[in-house]
Amino acid sequence: MKKIALPALLLLVLAQLTASAVNTPSGVVTRAGDRSIVLHWNRNSETNLAGYRVYRAAATNGPYSLQSTNKLLTSPGFADLKVANSTPYFYQITAVVSTGDESPPSPTITTTPHLFSGNDEFLDYVQQTAFDYFWYEANPANGLVPDRSTVNSPCSIAAVGFGLTAINIGIDHGWITREQGRQRVLTTLNTFLNQPQGTNVNGNIGYKGWFYHFLDMKTALPYTTFSTELSSIDTALLLGGVIDARHYFTTDHPDEMAIRSTADALVDRLDWNFMAQNGDVLSMGWYPKTGFLSAYWVGYNEASILYILGLGAATNPLPSSAWTKWTAGYTWSTNYGVSFVPFPPLFGHQYSQCWLDLRHSADPYMRNRGSTYFENSRRATIAQRSYCIANPLARAGYGGYIWGLTASDGPSGYSARGVPPAQNDDGTIAPTAAGGSVAFAPEFCVPTLRYMYDHFRTFIWTSYGFCDAFNLGSNWWDADVLGIDQGPIVIMIENYRNQKVWKRFMQDDRVKRGLQRAGFLPLSFMSPRLTPDPLQNQVNLSWDAASGKVYQIEYSPNLDVWYYSPTGQVSSAGTLAQWTDSGPPATDAKPFSVSQRFYRVFQFSQP
Repeated sequence: MKKIALPALLLLVLAQLTASAVNTPSGVVTRAGDRSIVLHWNRNSETNLAGYRVYRAAATNGPYSLQSTNKLLTSPGFADLKVANSTPYFYQITAVVSTGDESPPSPTITTTPHLFSGNDEFLDYVQQTAFDYFWYEANPANGLVPDRSTVNSPCSIAAVGFGLTAINIGIDHGWITREQGRQRVLTTLNTFLNQPQGTNVNGNIGYKGWFYHFLDMKTALPYTTFSTELSSIDTALLLGGVIDARHYFTTDHPDEMAIRSTADALVDRLDWNFMAQNGDVLSMGWYPKTGFLSAYWVGYNEASILYILGLGAATNPLPSSAWTKWTAGYTWSTNYGVSFVPFPPLFGHQYSQCWLDLRHSADPYMRNRGSTYFENSRRATIAQRSYCIANPLARAGYGGYIWGLTASDGPSGYSARGVPPAQNDDGTIAPTAAGGSVAFAPEFCVPTLRYMYDHFRTFIWTSYGFCDAFNLGSNWWDADVLGIDQGPIVIMIENYRNQKVWKRFMQDDRVKRGLQRAGFLPLSFMSPRLTPDPLQNQVNLSWDAASGKVYQIEYSPNLDVWYYSPTGQVSSAGTLAQWTDSGPPATDAKPFSVSQRFYRVFQFSQP
């Protein structure tokens, strides 16, 4: 055996000690989809961490080749889009510090990409990868979630609210354990409850129970590089997640009891009179040096949850006239054959209804127009798709599967884009527009998401699912993922599939009071008569109706989860209304091809 000289031996030992000083990435997990694999792992704690490397092999014993060849990965995730279905792949992850030293590789993990078995598996993949943003990008020490996936991004408090609900969904799906989720949620709530509040932006997380829009990811104090306003709507979106967590963690475990008490303390300490300036209209925000913004929440947009929480507050609630002032700014118009209250960017229709279930009740404004806020959002989604099919500005790619405008990045920067009417339409499409509307119009949104994935996967699919936006005319593909994109995708897919988020949130007494004080009343349900026709594989429904009234059919496999029928809106011309279920597109399958199916019919109120 050849002897090694002492100095060389010492150098070898020192090199091994240096390498072992860098921790090996832990908790590596895989997600496999159609021609793509996503990897995630726990973020390393080294203060001089420079990033990660991913190695891949065709067999467990190698050889392993470096995949992230251009630069180190700064996030604990990797999307491998150069894979073939039905082929197993083997991966190892290493961490690298600023000195260039690299950790030993992680234990080998393997997975195999494959065709999706159907829409359910596709939606699982979309949901899980979007959930991963909130789990792996968050700071586990304080629960803060970054605004976007870039290095040194500040925390967006709205993203934290979406993330709290995403954690509940993640537990239900088994992506994390209840204990993991419970600890992260309690840490997050304690951050917002215990950080100081005061009039000075320096050293305070908020004032009067309201919070600054952007926070430093490490200190949880205002991120002064960006705007330093107390944001009323972003605080409300944060509290949407807080209230949902309060009703998710319901056991007698000490941490779950603490989650409930902390959530109540956060919600109930808001000074609503402060943000309303002792009036009945809420300001969009407040600056410590210059005071309240001159813009107020009046007219239809994303802020309905803000007013509902304010009207239902346990202390210092908004006066009931606040909802009347809010709706006084509405307009009602017809676009592409459907009539609704417009707000061009789709996020305005989605954010509040991530938590508020407004399918079966209506306030005076919507009752007078024979609609609901859910139906309004459905029509806005359908009208936007119709606009892109018509494509009046001749934007590249627009059509029945390439549509969806909302607030997003674009070739010329971030902007609120939307239609109809056209607002900043420069050809930029945001996948979250369709993803956040899945609960409203699944028959259009799910095929759109699948088309985008199938045709543009190598450009828009990331380790956290869909990127923010793309523009075919400019051949521009966003590199960033945003928390306020991924949150609605995770939550609204869940609401479409099982309505669990809606069911939890609507239990809250503050929400119930807020809806009641805003004048919401339940819609009337009919008693339909069913006539099965097995030979034709269809079911005929009929019910007593009033001439000129509009009705909506819903169907269910189990009396727990209910789905809108895309063809189930019926206008009655007489005293008897009828509708037939013969399978798609009316329902998701032929009625006699499933073990059971239930139906119900409700009436949209009209003058």
